[in-house]
Amino acid sequence: MSVSVVIPALNEEPTIARVVQACLADDPLEVLVIDADSSDATAAVATAAGARVINWREVLPHVPVRVGKGESMWRGVEAARGDIVVFVDADLESAAPGLVSALAAPFVDPSIHLVKPVYSRTFGNQPTGGGRVTELTAKPLLGMFFPDLSYIAQPLGGEYAIRRSVARELPFVDGYGVEAGLMIDVAHFFGADAIAQVKLPPRVHRNRPLSQLAPMAKVVAETILDRAHLYGTSAQATRSALSQRPALEQLESREIIS
Repeated sequence: MSVSVVIPALNEEPTIARVVQACLADDPLEVLVIDADSSDATAAVATAAGARVINWREVLPHVPVRVGKGESMWRGVEAARGDIVVFVDADLESAAPGLVSALAAPFVDPSIHLVKPVYSRTFGNQPTGGGRVTELTAKPLLGMFFPDLSYIAQPLGGEYAIRRSVARELPFVDGYGVEAGLMIDVAHFFGADAIAQVKLPPRVHRNRPLSQLAPMAKVVAETILDRAHLYGTSAQATRSALSQRPALEQLESREIIS
């Protein structure tokens, strides 16, 4: 079972080297940094740290890029060669050896298709209090519309893993709703039992101001509500209004939503 690490990155020069080196310590098949046109030295620093850096425009070059983290991840899945894709955020300050191995381990069970983290999220100098969009937006909405996923400790955590064969069959929301969308889709098609969780050390990363969190929360809420409508009981459920990339397996046969 081979493992590819995909790190979506945009202007993460201060932290990218440590993230890459921590991932390489677990000896994956490859560590790919998907660079979304960074204006700083992210690409050069990541390359020096040992990653294979790919500009997002180089993957599926015939498909115009859209803004968003999910876009980089979608293209990263296509570029990856491993059976398992481990996603890691480029701004992770607490990256350490063992992260990739821990997230990949549950896939020895063929019924597991997605692995999510369990960790506390720091806020400034406090050991807890981070993950504000998770606690104030994602968890309440998941509890209302997808109660079978209420047990997921970190539905929006940026460190998680998925079978590449499964990821290629699922649509990717362009932006910050990508984690919620993939989790709900996996549960819908394979059952909530197909999602495992592994305990990881506390997560330390750059805490964003509320002015940046509000748009993120909006996208997350839209994604969850959209999936609730899509997978609801109504036979008249309409096609998603959210901008998202189609399943890679169906890229040539499905219209690209623009």
